[in-house]
Amino acid sequence: MTVARFHPWLSFVAAASIAVIAGPARADDVTRDLPPPLQLRDLDYGDVLFHFFQDEYFEALVLLEVSRDFGRIPHHEAEAELLSGGLYLSLGLYGEAEKIFNRLLAGPVPQSVSDRAFFYLARSEYQRGFVDDAWRNLERIRGPLPGNLEPERRLLASNVLMAQGRYGEAVVQLTGWTDEKGWSDYARFNLGVALIRSGQTELGRDYLGKVGGMPASTEEQLALRDRANLALGFASLQQHDAEAAVAALSRVRLDGPFTNRALLGLGWAELDAKRPGRALAPWLALRDSKVIDSAVQESFLAVPYAYTQLAANGQAAQQYQLAIQAYAAEGKRIDESIAAIRKGGFLDSILEAVPGTNDVGWFWQLQKVPDAPHTRYLYQLLASREFQEGLKNYRDLRIMQRGLDRWRGSLEAFDGLISAREQAVIDREPRKQALLARTDISALAQRQSELVARASAIESSRDVAALATGDEARQWQALERIEAAVQAMPEGPQRDALADRARLLRGTLTWKFDADYKVRMRSVQTGLQETADALAEARLRLDLLQEGGASAPRDLAGFGQRVGGLEARIDAITPRIDATAAAQERVLADIAVNELEAQKRRLANYATQAQFALASLYDSAAAGGTP
Repeated sequence: MTVARFHPWLSFVAAASIAVIAGPARADDVTRDLPPPLQLRDLDYGDVLFHFFQDEYFEALVLLEVSRDFGRIPHHEAEAELLSGGLYLSLGLYGEAEKIFNRLLAGPVPQSVSDRAFFYLARSEYQRGFVDDAWRNLERIRGPLPGNLEPERRLLASNVLMAQGRYGEAVVQLTGWTDEKGWSDYARFNLGVALIRSGQTELGRDYLGKVGGMPASTEEQLALRDRANLALGFASLQQHDAEAAVAALSRVRLDGPFTNRALLGLGWAELDAKRPGRALAPWLALRDSKVIDSAVQESFLAVPYAYTQLAANGQAAQQYQLAIQAYAAEGKRIDESIAAIRKGGFLDSILEAVPGTNDVGWFWQLQKVPDAPHTRYLYQLLASREFQEGLKNYRDLRIMQRGLDRWRGSLEAFDGLISAREQAVIDREPRKQALLARTDISALAQRQSELVARASAIESSRDVAALATGDEARQWQALERIEAAVQAMPEGPQRDALADRARLLRGTLTWKFDADYKVRMRSVQTGLQETADALAEARLRLDLLQEGGASAPRDLAGFGQRVGGLEARIDAITPRIDATAAAQERVLADIAVNELEAQKRRLANYATQAQFALASLYDSAAAGGTP
């Protein structure tokens, strides 16, 4: 057995370690340079942004579409179109989002809007693996993007170039880039990877070394530093620079996500430095971890190989036997996982164990994998973009199913409301007819006309007595009776005295009537106008009452038809969603089973190597020594 026997897998680890990364994902990308609140000119657009920044993307999209249909955001049409495309992306509707972006770009829009649209198109296409289309859209960006979008654009451009195999151009894209917001660390890492893949290994290792030695305080920075040291270590191993590999891999944390691969690589580095005894330390530590990790599985072969290099053949034989047993046990557990996946419910068990799966979001992804028979061997698969996109689609389908179930319940409630309103219309009909029968608007209008004519006659003749109050009218009538009685008396001094008093009283009353005439006439005219307005309002309400009574059954029937139509649509859509969800689950289950089968084959290959190595030791022992 030679070191080369294990190096094919080592090359796989190196390839996985020396890979580009996309940088941190941020959920507010679509609105990074939207107008701040003081620049908002349409209140409805502010309402949309409120829901957007609460991560309520579906509600924001509904409000946005309604506001646009009613023409309520005339001052933010371009920004609204851009936001609409981003919100459709959040729902995973890439085709619809691209239609919106392309429609937006076909019209006269500001360069800042068109550049952002090209960027979102490019990122969407890169995420789905359409790297050529992504590069074409990146080339259409004419100026620097606002805020954090510009460094992300540069990082995206380098990733696209490396995905196309254009490593030299990626180097040019990243060379000389300085940034104070954290993106430069990712750029240096990707630049190091690009240089190594383009053949400039020494320069690439230098860049990786800068990232591997950077100060780090957050978990994200620590993970990036570990990954840089891991990539640097394996790049040094491929160059047979064992000491540099040991130095880089020793800087990887012992409690991080790259610990196992670093320990495996560290052992190979020590072995390449002709120190098999020191290689045993990381490999024995690694072997105590769970066998589900590929690096741990490799360590079961690496440990006995190191013993053979130390001429400890007896211990090597024991370790090979242990490896064979471990591989067999792990193969059985993989069979259990395959059976569990094929039984069904694979994806639901993942989603049920992860919080936040009911929230629709552009950057939602599986952050923590539940420890279950379905998933314990699929960590790398579950972290892949292909599986994450498929899982996101399945999750969205399940959310749609629950939404349809809620809407079906709401429609049943609407049915009840419509039935209740129909009964209420029937119950109110007798009271309505009785009210209409008691109401004679024509007679009231006739009476109003007569009062208006009388007021006009009083005003034209200035009949001040006609506007007397009740008491004044009784006094006037009493005065007329007195005057008639005085006239009936025989002539004489007494009659003359009483007649003078009557004339005095008439003059006093007439003076009072004349003094109050204008105020009283204005009051009468105002009252007549108010009465006319009240009659017009009564006539309008009567017409509405009659019209409502005639249209209510028709309107309710229309609502009932709409509810029935929606129920039929839900009944038609539900089986399609169920079938699509089942098909998506089968696709992902097949991918998972294929991955598990590949792991099982790798275990079988390891077991075969262990058996051959063990047989070789026994042959050597039989030929003249002891194992």
